[in-house]
This record gives sequence, structure tokens and C-alpha cells, in this order.
Amino acid sequence: MRASTLRVLPFLAWLPRLTRQNLRVDALAGLTVALVAIPQSLAYAQLAGLPPYYGLYAALVPTIIGALFGNSAQLSTGPVALTSLLTAASIAPLAAGGSEQYVTYAITVALLSGLFQLSFGVMRLGVLMNLLSHPVLMGFVNAAAILITLAQVPTLFGVPPPELGHALIDTWHVLSNPRGAHGHSMAFSAIAIVALVGFRRYAPRLPGVLITVAVLTTLSYAIDYSGYGGRIVGDIPRGLPTFALPQFSLDAWIALLPASFVIAVISFMEAMSSAKIAAIKTATKWDENQELIGQGLAKLAAALSQTMPVSGSFSRSALNLAAGARTGVSSIVAALCVLLTLLFFTPLLKYLPLPVLAAIIVMALTNLINLRSLRNAWRASRDDAIAALLTFAATIAFAPQIQNGIFVGVLVSLGLFIYRRMRPNMAVVEPASAQLVREAPEDMPQALQGAVGVIHFDASLVFVNVSYFESAVLQLERRYPDLRFVLVSGSGINDLDASGVEMLASLCDGLRKNGIGLLFSAVKPRVRSVFDRTGITEQIGAENFFLSDYAAFVALAGRVERPPEAPPPEAAG
Repeated sequence: MRASTLRVLPFLAWLPRLTRQNLRVDALAGLTVALVAIPQSLAYAQLAGLPPYYGLYAALVPTIIGALFGNSAQLSTGPVALTSLLTAASIAPLAAGGSEQYVTYAITVALLSGLFQLSFGVMRLGVLMNLLSHPVLMGFVNAAAILITLAQVPTLFGVPPPELGHALIDTWHVLSNPRGAHGHSMAFSAIAIVALVGFRRYAPRLPGVLITVAVLTTLSYAIDYSGYGGRIVGDIPRGLPTFALPQFSLDAWIALLPASFVIAVISFMEAMSSAKIAAIKTATKWDENQELIGQGLAKLAAALSQTMPVSGSFSRSALNLAAGARTGVSSIVAALCVLLTLLFFTPLLKYLPLPVLAAIIVMALTNLINLRSLRNAWRASRDDAIAALLTFAATIAFAPQIQNGIFVGVLVSLGLFIYRRMRPNMAVVEPASAQLVREAPEDMPQALQGAVGVIHFDASLVFVNVSYFESAVLQLERRYPDLRFVLVSGSGINDLDASGVEMLASLCDGLRKNGIGLLFSAVKPRVRSVFDRTGITEQIGAENFFLSDYAAFVALAGRVERPPEAPPPEAAG
């Protein structure tokens, strides 16, 4: 089958694997994922500030589209916690939660973020996702996870969110007024958390989320929880979502464009981590650009389904992988289970307590929080740690507009990256030093030991660091008046741009006027070709280029004028 056909219709690659055995395994995996996806979808819609049933809509058509046009057979597309939080943070300043305008904005975010991802994939720009470094992403994810947890506190306590403007302030307001808490809601929250922890620890193979939801929903109905003032999911419209083009509003599109871009990047980073793990464990090739297309089309399908943005779920993808899914058929089976729920079983969800959904969200966050990654960043690189910590702090500070934390992190990490390139690792071996003597031949003339300075430059010589390199050479010249040669050990120089060429030309002329020769050793062929094309080789002199430091020292030994030998003493009168 042609590669161009598979790029447009990647699901055709499933055909050789659609055996009876694989279909049976995929069907079982899809059913397993659906048992988790249905209650999670309700919870994540609530997190996004939408009625819970919008989560079921997001787990239907977008899941199928993501499976058909993505690259990973195990990636489960649908509502996820981080994307839901970003959606809420993006829309909250613009519209009241739960209002018709709020829903319209959520659909618009799904459309715009999908267009971003689809464009990136079509233009093969998946490599741009690497601009978001792992420490910055972890700083943001950890901060977002904390904010998600805090946002659930009012629901866990059974009180309306105070909406004082910041999750920390809202949480403190709830905790400092314990008399306002709703006892039945707190009891349901506690039971749900204990049950979910118990299932995860002692019975991980069982659908703990579904069992917890089923039991507590039955209990809610039995004791008339809503009659005591408890908040429940309520009536869920039976049937399929309405399919329509999203409303166009230029002002709304402009206002939501930056947030949609952040959601496109962050949600794909989350999906990418799951897809990479699946590709490694299944020994299959992964195409990030094809996955961008699949995720973008899934978001567009969410917009046409009049629902919230979706992404690849880490937890459900891991479950899909553990269940042995071989093709995207497993995701299609999971979506069909959601379809059956929408058509026949929505009345069973009416009495589901909202505190139980909040508990599901809180428990799901344990897969997002990873403070160890921040510690590892500090151990690996102080710059990475600074970028991660500033991203973490900015995300907390800018809440609820947490997407600004990502902008801060990217700017800081890029700034530190440029700063490191401005002052790269450079070793200056000064004349007459012990290190110079060790590197030179044993029979090196004494005059040469005080006349050669060596510079080891471990970076491309480009516009951001040429002044740093030039300053080091000039400082060496000023400090040692007897300096006769500057040897640049070029084994670490991988590239040379126009700024570097101009600097070397000027530096060569200046040194020559002062009687100092500029030499190069171990220059890589790619860099040497730049020297040749720009005339720098001729200006410096081809005889001043050597294959190694040792060869340079040997050649220089012959250039040093040896002092004349003293005449023999005259015989005594």
C-alpha cells in the first residue's frame, strides 16, 4: 500500500492485523477502557465548567476520529483533566460558567486548537513541539494539578464555589468556614476517595471507577441524597449530540486564539507522552506529524459535535495498552459503549453525586503530579530547574489564566538557552602552563612553551557568542606580551556563520599586526568548507591549519627561532 494513501487514510494499515484473535482482544480492551472512560468523561466535563453529559459527547465521535486518523493504535482520545482545566481557565474570564455563551466558547476553543494541530501536522511541524522543554512542561503540569485539586475542594465539601478569583483564595475561604460544609457531600467524597484508593492498591484489574460510581449512585438514589441538599448530575439528554458548524465570532476567536494555541501544544504533549510509551512497548514506529493530524481532526470533530476539546488520555491509553489493544478498533469499541450509554442508560446517571465526580478528578491527578521531575531537573541543570520553578510559580500566580504560565516558561527556557549559547564552555590554556606542556611534544623548545596560547571552544561559532570568543583571545593577548601564536582547537566547533567569519577576519588582521599568528587544529570538514568559501583560509594561511593539536605543536616547534649556540671557550693563553 502506498505511503501517500496511508498518510491520508492511516487506518488502512490495520487491515493485515484484523484477525479474529486481534478483534477479540481489541473488543475486550475497548470495553475495559469504556468502563473507565464513561465516569471520567462526566467528571472532566464538570472540570471544564460544562454540564457532565458534554463529556459523553466528547468521548463519542472524537474518540473514533482520533483512532482512525492518528498514528498510535493504543492512544485513547477523549476528555482529559489537563485539557479540561485549560479550557475552563481560558473561558472563565469571558463568560459565566454553564451559560450558553460559555458552551459556545468551549466549542470555539475545540475548533481553534484543532485547526492549530491539524496545520502543524499537515506542514510536518511536529518537531516544533520540542520548543516546550520537559522541565517547563513538568513545572506547568504539577502546578495545574495542584490547582485542579484545589478547584474540587468546594464540590468535595458540598458548597458552591466562592469564585473569589483564585483557587488558593477560594480554597482557604472554604476551609476557614467549616460550618458551611454539607455533611452528606463530605461523606460521599470520603467514601469515593477511600474506595478508589482501595481499588487502585488492592484490585487494580477491576473497574474501580465504574464500581464506585455505580454503588454510590445507587446509594444516592436510596437515601434521596438530593433531597438533603446534595448536588447530583441530574437529567442527561438521551440521544446523540447535535452536529453543527461552530458559531463564528471574530471577537471571540481573537480573544481565544492564544489560549487555543496553548491547548493545542499542551494537549499534544500529553498525547505524545502516551503514544511514545506505547510505541516503545509495542516496538512500532511512531509518526508525530500523523498523530498531530489525528488529534487535530478529533478536536474538529468535537467542535462539530458541539462539545469540549479532547486529547489523548494518559491513564486510559495505559489501560488500553495493558489490555493488549492491537489496533484502533479498541477505541471504536469504547466509543460504541458510550453511544449505548447515551441511547439507553442515561437515566441511570441522574442521581450520581457531583462530589463523587470531584473525587474521581482528584484521584486522577495522582498520575499528573510528579515532583520528582523537578528535583531531577535541579540535579541535571540549574537552568532547567529555574525554568521549571518559574513556570510552576507563574502558573499558580496567574490562575485562573494558567496558560500564561506556559508562556513564561517557554520565554524563560529560550532565554536561558540563548544565554548558554552566548557563553558556551571554553577552556583557555595559557602560555607556559603545565597543561600546555603535557599536550605538546616532549622535546618542544623552551621558547615555544611561553609563546603559544590554546583555546578549546565547545560550541558553534555564531552570532550569539562571537564576542565572547573574541574577548577571550584579546584578553590572552593583553596578559602575555610574549605571545606569538594563538591555537584554536576546533574539534568542538560544529558550525560557523557570517558573524563568526567577520569576527575571525578582523581578529586575524589585528593579531597579525601585533606579530601574533592565528592557527586552527582539528577543524571539522563542514566548518573548513565555510573557511574555504569565504576566503578565511587564504587570509589565515592554509599552512596554519592542522589535523590535530599535536601536529600543530610539532609544526610550531620548527618555526621558533632557536637561540644561537654559544661559541666554544678560548684556550687559556
